Amino acid sequence: MSNTTKHDLIAEVSTVTGLTQADTKIVVEELLETIGQMLEQGRHIELRGFGTFYTKKRKPRPARNPKTGEVVPLFERMVPLFKYSSELKKKIAEGMKSAGAPAASAA
Repeated sequence: MSNTTKHDLIAEVSTVTGLTQADTKIVVEELLETIGQMLEQGRHIELRGFGTFYTKKRKPRPARNPKTGEVVPLFERMVPLFKYSSELKKKIAEGMKSAGAPAASAA
């Protein structure tokens, strides 16, 4: 399995939609920028059948620098999260079955 880059995504969407890659790049970049801005504002973005982007407040806690072992404080912060939809989960599972991949064992 390989990673897909933003360029790969733009090329795929361009092929499917018939738009030029330049136009598709504008749309994809604006979509990502808008999602980022909405998350900065604390808003949730729900894409039915795909998932939800949202932010969550993390409490302050002590952390440890793995190189030095020094305790470093982590302050309260907001982190972006993504929760996939059940429809997306089913599509991925079906794709794994059709590709002949072994099923993951339930723990």
